[in-house]
Amino acid sequence: MATQEPSPPSSMESNKPGFPKKILGNKLEDKHLCNCCHNILRRPFQAQCGHRFCSYCFNRTVSNGPQKCNACIKEEIFEDPTSILKQGCAFPDNAVRREVENLTAVCINESCTWTGSVKEYEMSHEGNCEFMIIPCPSCKECIRFNEQERHNERECPERTLNCKYCKEPFHFKNIKAHDEICPKYPMICEGCAKKKIPREKYVDHIKFCSKFRTPCRFHVVGCDMSVEKEKIHDHERAFAYEHLNLLLHYIMGMKVSMEGLQPQGLEVAGHKLVELQQSLRELEARVSQLSTTSSGPPVQGAAAAASSSSSSSGPPGPPISAPLPPPPTLAPTLSVSTSFTPLPSSVGAALELQLHSEKTKVIELGRRCTELEVKSGTFENVVCVLNREVERFATTMEASNRQHKLDQDKIEALSNKVRQLERTVGLKDLTVAEMEGRLREMSATTFDGVFVWRISDFAKKRQDAIAGRAPAMFSPAFYTNKYGYKMCLRIYLNGDGTGRGSHLSLFFVVMRGQSDALLKWPFNQKVTLMLLDQSNREHIIDAFRPDVTSSSFQRPVSEMNIASGCPLFCPLSKLDGKNSYIRDDTIFIKAIVDLTGL
Repeated sequence: MATQEPSPPSSMESNKPGFPKKILGNKLEDKHLCNCCHNILRRPFQAQCGHRFCSYCFNRTVSNGPQKCNACIKEEIFEDPTSILKQGCAFPDNAVRREVENLTAVCINESCTWTGSVKEYEMSHEGNCEFMIIPCPSCKECIRFNEQERHNERECPERTLNCKYCKEPFHFKNIKAHDEICPKYPMICEGCAKKKIPREKYVDHIKFCSKFRTPCRFHVVGCDMSVEKEKIHDHERAFAYEHLNLLLHYIMGMKVSMEGLQPQGLEVAGHKLVELQQSLRELEARVSQLSTTSSGPPVQGAAAAASSSSSSSGPPGPPISAPLPPPPTLAPTLSVSTSFTPLPSSVGAALELQLHSEKTKVIELGRRCTELEVKSGTFENVVCVLNREVERFATTMEASNRQHKLDQDKIEALSNKVRQLERTVGLKDLTVAEMEGRLREMSATTFDGVFVWRISDFAKKRQDAIAGRAPAMFSPAFYTNKYGYKMCLRIYLNGDGTGRGSHLSLFFVVMRGQSDALLKWPFNQKVTLMLLDQSNREHIIDAFRPDVTSSSFQRPVSEMNIASGCPLFCPLSKLDGKNSYIRDDTIFIKAIVDLTGL
């Protein structure tokens, strides 16, 4: 029963305007044109007025309500209501549709040679032509349909790629920006020059890399050298004097800075204190004199003395470099000053006030001296702590040096052991590979003189032969019996000698076996070579009897003799196109050695 041919979409399903005029391979007639888009009718509708429209064009025209037929107006045959286009006033014109669909069509795309009917164009070719020009959805560049995959993979500037290091997707234009942040991007250590270090592990690598250059630990006090990590301890031992000298200057600078923060130096404060004490004693002496004399002129003398004493407490003289004497005890003076009877005059009151002010200044200076002494003691304690820290640091550094040396020795021993294990594993791998090869060879070996050679991936291996990468292939060995002749086949998929490029060449090879001393030489058994038809209809067969004078059939003195066989075994034309010799990209070669006389 014949299958029903799929019909094109109904007229109401069409959502495209008419076909372009260029697709017609014969003469274009006006009756085949849409009166709206003026292209070839697609799903034609005929209105009441007799004019034809594409289904898409008609529905679009009447979508906003009834419209006047422009064709009627143009031909000056407008009639109301016949020339009014509206929903329901038109019917599918199937006769014209079949006529249009049977017209001969060609593809309008450049370089495309497709031809057929309009119906075939719409059903199978329109929108699927390999030479159709389409815009790239990403970069909007116009490309051919058959180049879309290559453009998306290799040329589109907006294409998305997967990073070959971290496998994360990114836009091609951002490739440099991604390389700057890719956690798997391979980096090179500036110290040991090791390559392919992932960025995410680079920081951990340089922490333990002995060749990486790092600033000296005394760079905070002025050492500006950068040395390799494995030589940092040698550098610190070689420049220990310079480091201590830099540390001393750093500490002395801190001391000067701390002294600069005080309102005045200790010597200035001590000198000021001595001056005030002398002024206090002079005032007390004047007050004692006034208490023993009567009022009158002596009072004026006392005032003058007071004024002279107040002037003597003005600007201090040059600072005293000698050590400061301890401040005198003021208790006897205070007792003397409180023993006399207060003077009723204003001069005595003024002297009392001045005396109290001077005592307040003395107390304030004493307090400041005490604070400076406390700060000085604190600073000395800080210096002592720093000295202890320097000593502790030196001890820790020596211990670290010893531990580092021990660790280096352990690492070296472990590295030697790993290298030894890697060599052992490599030898094991070679042994396993050799054993696997022997096992495969033994599984394919036969001992009855009949051998079937299965060659898979035929297309790829033939291309390798054409390109010269692997022109010949050897089969596994097979035997006439367990202690008989050892043989194999040699095939050239692109031919050899006179058959190069035109025939498949097949040869028979006698190999050196372990039982050759027990066998009859030269080899004189009939050999039959076959290319099997996998439908079991027509095998390609060639047979020959060895030339006993040829060196190819004498007892082998090397691994195998020179191959002998059929350079024109099978024309390559038989293997092109559809054939029964190649199935699932696989061919079968069969060899039969006649065992008569053995």
